[in-house]
Amino acid sequence: MVDFKVSNEIKEVISALYKFIDAEIEPLREKFNRELTSDRYLYDEEGVYVKEIQEALTQVRVKSAEAGFYNMFGDPKLGGNGDDYGPVSVALIFESLSKKYGVDLFVREIFPKGLFSGGLTPVLLGMKQEVMEEVLPEIASGETILCFGLSEPDAGSDVWNIRTKAVKDGDHWIINGTKQWITNAYYAKYMMTFAVTDQELVDKRKGGISCFLVPFDGETCIPTSTIPALGHLGSATAIVSIENARVHEKYLIGELHQGFGKALHGVDIGRVVMAADCVGIAEWALDIAVSYANERKTFGTTIGNHQAIQMMLAECAIDIYAGKNMLLNCAWKLEHQSEFPIKEISMIKAFCTEMSQRVVDKCMQIHGGMGLTNELKLEKAWRAARMTRVPDGTTEIQKRTVAKRLLQGDLNF
Repeated sequence: MVDFKVSNEIKEVISALYKFIDAEIEPLREKFNRELTSDRYLYDEEGVYVKEIQEALTQVRVKSAEAGFYNMFGDPKLGGNGDDYGPVSVALIFESLSKKYGVDLFVREIFPKGLFSGGLTPVLLGMKQEVMEEVLPEIASGETILCFGLSEPDAGSDVWNIRTKAVKDGDHWIINGTKQWITNAYYAKYMMTFAVTDQELVDKRKGGISCFLVPFDGETCIPTSTIPALGHLGSATAIVSIENARVHEKYLIGELHQGFGKALHGVDIGRVVMAADCVGIAEWALDIAVSYANERKTFGTTIGNHQAIQMMLAECAIDIYAGKNMLLNCAWKLEHQSEFPIKEISMIKAFCTEMSQRVVDKCMQIHGGMGLTNELKLEKAWRAARMTRVPDGTTEIQKRTVAKRLLQGDLNF
């Protein structure tokens, strides 16, 4: 029997998170209100967060770690408490935060990005013990963050098209290449860098890609430019240049030539997080739209009495209900079933990201002209929802995965 009831333990965690946000993040929101409401103050001329915002984000991570939140989903072997919280708990917690706070820069810093691309990411399980002892303390404290260096200009969905190469030189590897769409590149101390170490295996799609922990040293591994998108004046994503980076062999993560498996390790829980965020954002937007429909009057009555508005509100609720139950069902399968729910993970990534944008768009329409303004933050949520439809596998890639599973006989739901 599937039980999606929120346990008292998770309710207490969510309540504690709300209290943490009231105590630690609300003062930052007030202090940096100008930066949070206008990109021209949030980013510098290069499109990078201004120094004060970078310091504030570090403060949130450190405080979160001290409060026990930042590493609560990390693998115990890395010093986290992940055994205490399965995928269902992850889904419920992230959904609750997005439902209450929408798209919030500081709230999103309480936990590592997506749970697999920063902080105590499961990718780090492949590190050697001596390297763990060297880097884990600063990562776990929130002082140091990581970035995930897989994507390249010609290698997005098709990761086998990676061109970055690592060549052995004694007890070091010499790495050259370019990475693109790298989140946190300007703020990270290390990049988990994926490079070709055996071209023949790559050509056969049987391996040949290795993962290295590469430091941003300001010379051989550097972010070169941000990638602003959807009208923003800056971005957390960037292009990274790697030129003759000399990396000791001890910084190899996992097995040689088998780094691609590390790239996928943890991506699935990251998709649960993304789907949960999308469900929560949709709920946040609908709450605003319902309140507005009960207050705004036209032609002598509140707009909630107009059938056109009622249809849009109902469509939003139907979409959210479908997405939320898909999310929880998939998370439950991840947590309780031995068979890995490949198609379901792709389904929630595809459906919830598309659903979120549909819902926010309708909520903007319900607000009329006010919905288009920056004041209500609906347009900010719309842009965030639109962005989720591409990273971690586009909607089309997810549908292809689902179709392949169906054609292989996986017809169970």
